Amino acid sequence: MAVKDLADIQALEGVPLAQRGLPASTYEALRRCASEHGRSTALSFFLEAKHFRHTHDWTYAELFADITRAANAFHSLGLGARDVVAFLLPNLPETHFVIWGGEAAGVVLAINPLLEAPQIADLLRAANARIVVTLAPTPGSDLWPKLASQLDGLPSVRDVVWVSMAPYVGTLPGLALRWMARRERSRHKRLQLHDLRQLMRRESAERLKSGRQIRAEEPSSYFCTGGTTGLPKIARRSHGSEVFNAWAMAANLQPREAGQVIFCGLPLFHVNGQLVTGLMPWTHGDRVIIGTPQGYRGDGVIANFWAMVEHFGIQFFSGVPTVYSALLQQPTAGHDLSSLQYALCGAAPMPVELFREFERRVGVRILEGYGLTEGACVSSSNPPAGERPIGSIGLRLAYQGMRAVILDDQGAYLRDAEADEVGVIAIHGPNVFLGYLDENHNKGLWIDIDGQRWLNTGDLGRQDADGYFWLTGRKKELIIRGGHNIDPKQIEEALQAHPAVALVAAVGSPDPHAGEIPVAYVQLAAGQRAEGSELLAFANQRISERAAVPKRIEILDALPVTPVGKIFKPALQQREIARVIHQEADNQGLPGVAVEVVQDARRGLVAQVRAGAGREALARALGRYSFAVDWHG
Repeated sequence: MAVKDLADIQALEGVPLAQRGLPASTYEALRRCASEHGRSTALSFFLEAKHFRHTHDWTYAELFADITRAANAFHSLGLGARDVVAFLLPNLPETHFVIWGGEAAGVVLAINPLLEAPQIADLLRAANARIVVTLAPTPGSDLWPKLASQLDGLPSVRDVVWVSMAPYVGTLPGLALRWMARRERSRHKRLQLHDLRQLMRRESAERLKSGRQIRAEEPSSYFCTGGTTGLPKIARRSHGSEVFNAWAMAANLQPREAGQVIFCGLPLFHVNGQLVTGLMPWTHGDRVIIGTPQGYRGDGVIANFWAMVEHFGIQFFSGVPTVYSALLQQPTAGHDLSSLQYALCGAAPMPVELFREFERRVGVRILEGYGLTEGACVSSSNPPAGERPIGSIGLRLAYQGMRAVILDDQGAYLRDAEADEVGVIAIHGPNVFLGYLDENHNKGLWIDIDGQRWLNTGDLGRQDADGYFWLTGRKKELIIRGGHNIDPKQIEEALQAHPAVALVAAVGSPDPHAGEIPVAYVQLAAGQRAEGSELLAFANQRISERAAVPKRIEILDALPVTPVGKIFKPALQQREIARVIHQEADNQGLPGVAVEVVQDARRGLVAQVRAGAGREALARALGRYSFAVDWHG
């Protein structure tokens, strides 16, 4: 049945979820699919975009066997059902062995490989990780050096498991990698260092040697989230939430046949990479293409993407607005893209003009969706067979409660928002997580609605009369000018309509009078030219709310983005704070003032200022702003 509207979702819910026979665990879900599609290709991996036709392939039987071997290897190292195995890896087939084998043996913690070494250590300590899996010593990779530098301060880590690139690089480079590994072993004799492939070769692929019978409510994974101010929160997720979300996403994409070809370009430490381009297709007999260890960031991936679509017959991929913007710069002429059916866009709202131009030029349906780590991955999506209003995050998934609610000043439920009235988005259902690992982070997280516990997402949005949801902003992203709330989205959409603009981000700049004033940062499309004054005049004509017109527009070569490709606004906010401090120092005639704006776990963004003579006058000037300042020197 194709989902077209809310009536179709309600029809899906006509059969109680308990009667649908969903597997209790991710391991059982993968086992069922492997037994049905054992000889079909499940996974293909290529190391370099320029050689994308040369793939390393796994059938479903081979993939499930390697997942089972990995689970048994972790069990042999002493990993129990509530113990944590962390991974610090790029996108590799072995990353999936660790994820799903780790969930069958214990609890898996995903760590962003781009974090600095002290941040990685903080997360490993917070999760009390027992085993860490990372890339073996490899030229051009700093993963092992970063981890090695922190191991003395990680008493809970008893074993380190290396993943070698040797199977993918050829004979001579492989020998060099093995030599590097032997050298590093001799330097760290006190550590229990293992090679993942060697461990797996010793294990059986027939069954879990632990004999574990996993229940749906048991924890499966830890994900770091909400890391814009200090140490990220660690979300505890269950097997049942992941299995359900994979089923619900696929149900929303019906009708579909087994054997679809799906491209994975988002990182596997992120929920989208794991579920949308991992568990979901692997519970439906699809083939997943992992495109280089760096995904979309890999050298030549974007440039060769349309050739990959033609060669593999890719039918579906998932991305974020920055990916779509980059792909739009690549010519499609000469490539057969007829296999493409739809593409999913999440993590950030898709600019309207980018949406329209991409669909027009590429001819693929874009499905905007919404989700969060705490809700497994996806909570709503536009239906591929129904109406897809541009800018909407779509309809809720089946069995996924979702509503806009009005809360009082203490965060308690007052009432449901009316149609098209903005409220806080709340979700409820089998996809919702177990809560954060640190109990302090759970304060104010849940909303009691008619005796049920609903998750307060912190996102602001509305639901229209047809059931479609629309995000209007996030509380922490609102620009508050003199007590007036400004949604940065209206500034961004206005500037996005300019033909020279590729990407735009609006943030609040500290102001001694208004608290914040809106400013915008712009990245121009390839080959385009524009001046800030021209863009400012353009915005002035198209933003009806006078208070929302940006006071300044800056053009950058590239906007800062997260590892998943989402624009990273805290970096722009840091830039604005530093700019204000330098401006005030100039006003005081103080040369040589050094400023670094950092994230503090308790206070959020903090300006660290080093100044000599005249510091008192500068301190008085900065006292008019709301940001925190630490003085040095």
